[in-house]
Amino acid sequence: MKKTLQQLAPISSTTRARAAKTRAAALAVLSTLLAACSVVPGQHMETPPSLPVSATPDGAVQQAEQIPIQAIDLNLINQMRSGASQMQQAKNLDLFSKPAPYKLGPGDVLQITVWDHPELAAALGQQVQDNKAADPGQGFVIDDRGNLSFPYLSHPIHAAGQTISDVQREVRKDLSREFKEPQVTVRVASYRSAQVYVDGEVRAPGGQAFNDIPMTLTEAINRAGGFTSNADRAHLTLTRNGTSYPIDLTQLIAAGKNPQDIMLKPGDMLRVTGRDQNQAYVMGEVNKPTAATPTTDGQLTLGEALSQAGFINQGTANARQLYVIREQDGKPQVYHLDSASPVSMLLANQFNLQPKDVVYVDNGPLVRFNRVLSLLLPAINAGLTAAIVTK
Repeated sequence: MKKTLQQLAPISSTTRARAAKTRAAALAVLSTLLAACSVVPGQHMETPPSLPVSATPDGAVQQAEQIPIQAIDLNLINQMRSGASQMQQAKNLDLFSKPAPYKLGPGDVLQITVWDHPELAAALGQQVQDNKAADPGQGFVIDDRGNLSFPYLSHPIHAAGQTISDVQREVRKDLSREFKEPQVTVRVASYRSAQVYVDGEVRAPGGQAFNDIPMTLTEAINRAGGFTSNADRAHLTLTRNGTSYPIDLTQLIAAGKNPQDIMLKPGDMLRVTGRDQNQAYVMGEVNKPTAATPTTDGQLTLGEALSQAGFINQGTANARQLYVIREQDGKPQVYHLDSASPVSMLLANQFNLQPKDVVYVDNGPLVRFNRVLSLLLPAINAGLTAAIVTK
């Protein structure tokens, strides 16, 4: 009997050791479970969202800044439309003007004819080399100081900044000292002193010279060959004297303003951006995350962006948590739409997106739980395997 008890004693201690190992493995699995429950894989919108905590150069920690969330409703849409319209009109106020006569400048070539005076018929001016086949080969060039010389004039005429009528009147007055009531005709043979530059999504980008036809916004675009198929007509930029003026052709026409009334000036630069440069990004629980492209008129609504992304994923999305994240004055601005009801898509079709906006559709609680389990299952399987091996 003593021998039997002595043989059972070591077996009992071995069993206790194995049981301890099993408990340790179970505790490890449980600790992994508890730790993983606090981590949700993938992106998730925090409510309320906040900017990340940052440290100042002196080492002090700044408090997290809460980001306000605005609900997308009819009041917000009307407010945004009114604000955008007023801003557009204020920025373009300086661009509208009436056409003025062409002002001559250095480099322009003039043809001057004095009728009934054969001795001046040979005064054709110098040979002018120009790339444009339509330009005449000879004429009187206004020099770099803006002066114009012509035979029998008592002195050169300062033509820069004057109109053709002004120069014609001065030439006639000066020639009256030598000739009796001379009949003088002055016309511009080649316009070379002033240009605007048209760049971006036009068919023939480059410099466009001013002439007797007023250089309006539409005239400059037409001379550049018109818009390409990728042109965004809502995002044109006119740069003048270091100041940029955004121009929305679609909004101007909708407001009853004629783009022909926008007069360009020498040295202006007009840029037409492409639609692929003004995309909005649709992310989260949608069927096809994508970069949504505006239409040819430059408009892109929230509903159109969701359509390009294949709409909301009904199996994984939380339709009540649809957000639009936008950068405004260097800070993020968040807009929220409860899209659980199909009626809410009417609001989505009226909410205009801006370039680089991010549309995010959050996932549901069950989806997050399933993703947590997908992280835990490998750890659980490994723990159970270790426990079985130790037995």
